[in-house]
Amino acid sequence: MITTRRRLADGREILYFDAEPTPRTAVDTRDLPSTTTHSQTRFDPLLGEWVVIASHRQTRTFLPPADLCPLCPSTPQRATEIPESDYQVAVFENRFPSLSTGADPTYAGAVAGSPLTPLREGFGRCEVVCFTSVHDSSFAQLDPERARLVVDVWAQRSAELAEIDGVAQVFCFENHGEEIGVTLSHPHGQIYAYPFVTPRVTTISENLARYRKSHGGNLFGDLLADERAAGVRVVAANEEWTALVPPYARWPYEVQLFPHRRVPDLPDLDDAQRDAFAALYLDVQHRFAHRFDTPMPYVAAWNQAPTPKSGAPREDWWLHLQLFSIRRAPEKLKYLAGSESGMQVFISDTTPETVAAELREVR
Repeated sequence: MITTRRRLADGREILYFDAEPTPRTAVDTRDLPSTTTHSQTRFDPLLGEWVVIASHRQTRTFLPPADLCPLCPSTPQRATEIPESDYQVAVFENRFPSLSTGADPTYAGAVAGSPLTPLREGFGRCEVVCFTSVHDSSFAQLDPERARLVVDVWAQRSAELAEIDGVAQVFCFENHGEEIGVTLSHPHGQIYAYPFVTPRVTTISENLARYRKSHGGNLFGDLLADERAAGVRVVAANEEWTALVPPYARWPYEVQLFPHRRVPDLPDLDDAQRDAFAALYLDVQHRFAHRFDTPMPYVAAWNQAPTPKSGAPREDWWLHLQLFSIRRAPEKLKYLAGSESGMQVFISDTTPETVAAELREVR
């Protein structure tokens, strides 16, 4: 993988990733004002969680027509976020970030907090990952070589962002489909570098430690072994990975992909694991895209260990990917109503065993 670093007109970094050496010399010709990020993190003492306040994102680009897409390559007639006339995979700092290494520290101080509810500047980093220059495409339509290149990009960015002082967790994800709430339809994902360990990872880490103390084993590993042995909720597998519907699935269609050999994060995947993941993930993506008459909207979320600099435990963490959809039936979506939104108690409209069988049948 060849990495080329450039700067956009407002100083934001853009990186090009190519499978072979490719000149990347295009210059951003736009007249852009320097970006100013007014975001905060505010602590919720009742839940023990941080909340990000980023009101400047109200003005971000929203579902432009294809001929105005900011993620397509630039042309002589129109400059975009990506100055090159073509690219394989491109990553750049978000123009409307929730978190930024350049966040204005005075903004957090402009609002009074309290000892119980401290306020901090919205430190971190938000990046956009463009999977392909082809606008009318999707991750499911990538060839295996491009999917593998994206895996390498996720790993490279995770390793580099984890080295930033103050970053506690790196989250790679993709939102796909208007029903999910995407604001740009071009095939892309995002990466968030958080200044704290997220609630999900904190809770899982606590349960891992509790299980290690009482059972002497790895909770992830034992769950994976049980599901592989039972087989009823396994959707697909190869020598390195298993894709399964968890027995406790919260979403109507939810698949989790686990490597058979434990690694804490994406940078620790070896070549065999990366190749096998790309193949299996494209298989599962195909099943999601063809389960109904139209492709399912989804969220794909990498669950990585906290960064080494965070000081949080990593030794039992097992990297995995969650792929889930709010589609519960043709023309029907799952909405988070009172129980889910108010009390965080999910009520599923589907049965994990049935969902796994339906996805296995997709050809």
